[in-house]
Amino acid sequence: MSITSALQIGVSGLQANSSRVQNISSNIANANTVGYRRTFSEFVTQNTGSTQAGVLTDVRANISTNGNIVGTNSTTDLAVQGDGFFVVSRNANDPIESNYYLTRAGSFTPDQNGDLRNSAGYFLSGFPTDAAGNTGSVSSTSYNDLSTVNIASYQVQGTPSSSVGVSGNVPAQETGPGTTGTAFESTLRYVNQLGGSDALTLSWTPGAVDNEWTVSITDEAGTNYGDATVNFTDSGADAGSPASYTPGTLPIDPATGVVTLSITNGGTPQALEIDFGAPGTFGGMTQFSGDYTPPAFTDDGTETGSLERAEMSDSGVLFGVFDNGQRRALFQVPLANVANPDQMRSVDGNAYVATRDSGAVSLGNPMLNGLGSINSNALEGSNVDIAQELTDLIQTQRAYSSSAKIITTSDEMLSETLNIKR
Repeated sequence: MSITSALQIGVSGLQANSSRVQNISSNIANANTVGYRRTFSEFVTQNTGSTQAGVLTDVRANISTNGNIVGTNSTTDLAVQGDGFFVVSRNANDPIESNYYLTRAGSFTPDQNGDLRNSAGYFLSGFPTDAAGNTGSVSSTSYNDLSTVNIASYQVQGTPSSSVGVSGNVPAQETGPGTTGTAFESTLRYVNQLGGSDALTLSWTPGAVDNEWTVSITDEAGTNYGDATVNFTDSGADAGSPASYTPGTLPIDPATGVVTLSITNGGTPQALEIDFGAPGTFGGMTQFSGDYTPPAFTDDGTETGSLERAEMSDSGVLFGVFDNGQRRALFQVPLANVANPDQMRSVDGNAYVATRDSGAVSLGNPMLNGLGSINSNALEGSNVDIAQELTDLIQTQRAYSSSAKIITTSDEMLSETLNIKR
């Protein structure tokens, strides 16, 4: 081997160790970066023919080794527990498939449009679901069926009330003074056909006869739906329960205690049943001595609801919680995987794209077919071990100094060779 070749080998050693220091520096700087994957330089012997001629570096990332999961206070912070990557895009609902990447950086927050976006500026992708929580037929080998996950522009349609149960108590001592007493009133709220809230007023007037009451129903516009007479049992096993209903002008079924109203609040009237409880039962209105107990109402309708917050399940279903108390699935967030994650190519923002060596991307639901789960209120830290990096830094500095010594020694030998001529 010539002295000149020794010089070149020394230079290759400087270059290789410089590359290694660069990776170590990046690892240390990103030790607290969410979802960061450690990079490192592997040294490869360089040959020219049958002679070793220095060293080359092959920079790789340790993508398949996961970091620690830490808890947070944000429901849109997401971490993958196990295998798999979030699918993100450079732009919201990006139509260009090459703009989709894989990442473990799950620090997502809604932007001004409600789109979930991580700290690198990438948008989380998922499969939209219908009202029943189904995604329909979606592709597991392409990004074509994905949409940007949005948690702002959702409302759930209201369900008009069709039946309202009434349960309360009217005071027995108020009846039978020989004259009609003062009415006790309560407000019954129900859901109209447009998902809004309307009210009816129930009035219970104590009668001049013991245990007899007159119930009437009116609405906020002053419409009177009629009245009926209710008699309560005053003794025996059924004491306090309704004894009989006499319809009067109010359409009540004497056998069931159910009032059937036809409310004109649209082109087609809304049918609404109000159940006071069948004779001889205690599930509806009762009459006992004591105070008036305003009725409690059980309404089968739900008002139109606006999204209040989002919740992620371990299986990747993003649920919306609405201000009307409903909860429904909005998106199925898939996880992506490749056969050899360590061979993916890194892009800015702790994201990766598949290569020929990594294998093609496949999408699947979390917790199925070997994929991990998604934890909300959590983030995955980097997989950097600071102690290991500092140790590698010391070793690399020594190796760099040794390569520099090769160059200075070769220079001295060349100088001696030149001095032979003097």
